[in-house]
Amino acid sequence: MSLQTFHSRQPFTLESGAVLPGIEIAYHTYGTMSPHGDNVVWICHALTANSDVADWWTGLVGEGKVIDPARHFIVCANILGSCYGSSGPLSVNPGTGEPWYRSFPQVTIRDIVHAHILLRKHLGINRIHMLGGGSMGGYQVLEWSLMEPERIGRLFLLCTGAAESAWGIAVHTSQRLAIEADGSWEEPRRDAGAKGLKAARAIGMLTYRNYQTFMAAQSDPDNGKTDNFKASSYIVYQGDKLVRRFNAQSYWTLTKAMDSHNISRQRHTDVATTLRQIEQPTLLIGITSDILCPPEEQMLLARHMHNCIYHEIDSPYGHDGFLIEFEKIGRILREFLGFA
Repeated sequence: MSLQTFHSRQPFTLESGAVLPGIEIAYHTYGTMSPHGDNVVWICHALTANSDVADWWTGLVGEGKVIDPARHFIVCANILGSCYGSSGPLSVNPGTGEPWYRSFPQVTIRDIVHAHILLRKHLGINRIHMLGGGSMGGYQVLEWSLMEPERIGRLFLLCTGAAESAWGIAVHTSQRLAIEADGSWEEPRRDAGAKGLKAARAIGMLTYRNYQTFMAAQSDPDNGKTDNFKASSYIVYQGDKLVRRFNAQSYWTLTKAMDSHNISRQRHTDVATTLRQIEQPTLLIGITSDILCPPEEQMLLARHMHNCIYHEIDSPYGHDGFLIEFEKIGRILREFLGFA
């Protein structure tokens, strides 16, 4: 299915109190909704992904896969603040006729979910059979499960947590400092902060993988080298790759949104109490080597979500394991969904 866009002309009020005059939501759907609307699987994507979930999660979504358009009506929406078609810093501000760039208002995970809900209503979806996501996608799933509990049947969570950790906030702050140090950052143009984004991606790569991964894949066999190391080339390559496909203003905005994540905010005094309000059957998966959102974050969820099944996958791929270990994840998810 090709990219589609939903245009909402109604004012959209953000948690901050700022009001967008309307929003656009880019999205993909795959398969057909059943007559009873009981086959919807909605996937929420992470930081720099897009709505084409069949492209970036090919091991789990697609023909013959555990999430199959022959069986499911699959939806994935690009998140508010991104640069892949939904309203964000590159969108045109109707008040000025120019792109928002740095003036795009701050958004939160709850704002992102409210945009998803608008799209849900537009698509005529009354119930989501399964709502899933990893990392920042999991943040959206947890928020949504509390906002519309009657609409969501079950949850699928990977490498995620109930609130952004002090460690995660520190990582994101370091990334934003790298972007802000770029001399072009304040300039009103699409490629502002591009060098800073490259540095921010470098910081991110260190948290998506780990010591063991880099030692195994990026060590140099030549012990005579004094420069041009394999690990260095890999980090530069990953930075250049992101700069070609993403935008620094969106990256800055979305890391701020991640920092805002705390399901207990304005609900209860603590996370544990809020987690106990989540009733949906939940499949929760952690990765042993994840240093960005480590298993202790998932264990906190498992302790307090009384209808939760927790699996921990032994993988060398760190946080990126939720995108890579699709065979192990697929076997667990098939059992959770009740089919072979």
